[in-house]
Amino acid sequence: MGGKTGLQLPVCIAGRAANGERGAGHGWGRVPSGWCLRCLRCLRRGVSGAAAMPEGPELHLAGRYINEACGALVFAGGVERSAVGRGPEVPFSSEAYRISAAARGKELRLTLTPLGSAGAPQELVFRFGMSGSFRLYPAAQLPRHAHLRFRTRDSPPRVLCFVDVRRFGSWRLGDAWQEGRGPCVLSEYQAFRENVLENLDDKAFDKPICEALLNQKFFNGIGNYLRAEILYRLKIPPFEKARTVLEALKEQERRRKNPSLTLSKKLKLMRENLDLLELCHTVPMEVIAMEKKLYDPDHLDNYTGFKSWLQCYLVPGMSSLRDRNGRTIWFQGEPGPMAPKGQAPRKKRAQVESDPEAVTPKVPPRASRRRPRAAAKPPVPAQEEEEEAGDGPRKGRARRRRNAAAAPALPEPEAQVKAERRRRSSARRGRGTAPAV
Repeated sequence: MGGKTGLQLPVCIAGRAANGERGAGHGWGRVPSGWCLRCLRCLRRGVSGAAAMPEGPELHLAGRYINEACGALVFAGGVERSAVGRGPEVPFSSEAYRISAAARGKELRLTLTPLGSAGAPQELVFRFGMSGSFRLYPAAQLPRHAHLRFRTRDSPPRVLCFVDVRRFGSWRLGDAWQEGRGPCVLSEYQAFRENVLENLDDKAFDKPICEALLNQKFFNGIGNYLRAEILYRLKIPPFEKARTVLEALKEQERRRKNPSLTLSKKLKLMRENLDLLELCHTVPMEVIAMEKKLYDPDHLDNYTGFKSWLQCYLVPGMSSLRDRNGRTIWFQGEPGPMAPKGQAPRKKRAQVESDPEAVTPKVPPRASRRRPRAAAKPPVPAQEEEEEAGDGPRKGRARRRRNAAAAPALPEPEAQVKAERRRRSSARRGRGTAPAV
């Protein structure tokens, strides 16, 4: 767990190992095998920008991870809370209980069920904020930012931890989902679709479609990278008015409900006329379908597969703008009529991948990097010396050095006398005394 791996991966500055070791900062570096799941989400947002919340697929994968990793485990004791966790104390304790999870949109519900007839179940609903995740750790290697902990009855014990480096995540007691959130785009697709089409008069659809897609009242589970991928596939400008985009779906909905159409014709119609609401379901499902232990911290090298799946978000050549909520939207082509004024779209440039096998050039010491002094000038012929003298007298030590270099060689005794005179003259000037007449 605490050893080094041979794999080089980008790490966010918030990423920390299970033993609390800090990551290598933004960029490429060797990291311990227990690096946090926050790093994977940082990679998905390009490690820039202040708000990159886990989206619907991540919450569903977290629930799947908990059910698979903890399904056969028996937990015991009370629930431990850190002093800085953003959630209440959990008034639950049992000699033996199991944990299960279910996700809906951007929320995850844990159920603590006592074994036998030892008491009533306790339920908790989590929001992951910007860096929340769940991970099963050995009890002797707990991470620094484990704000809620559930201990197993094993020997040696293991601990299911809610890890949140940036502490925007939270939990609350009870089984109720947050009020005001709409149906989940993944698990409640039909209800989600009806909720949008029946409420197009809502003022939320007066905004650009890129901003409306982040409204969890109607698009519960959609986040920043999903909205970019959905709009790109449909070639919809991100700053087109949301109501304009969605009203065209009503006619398609009416045609689909035509009782004279056979099932095969309905399916053909759906394939030929993919709409935005359909992609709000199928695109997140693609992320879940390509899971391959994507959420498992021991297999985070699968980021390469996710990166190749992206078609627009953070892809070189795509443009970006900030919407009115300060979130960056990636797109191709024109931004649309409701684009913020005073902003020019920025294009992402292709970045050169660093080669771990490349030999690092040796940097010479500072002294060797200095520019070499110019070689002494050869003696100037008498004719050139006269031409230089005709330009007028020059003062200063540099002039004297040039004259000394240009002067013809003197007999040794006379040269020594002149050198001694210059030395005495310099010494007197240093002491502030007037030269003797």
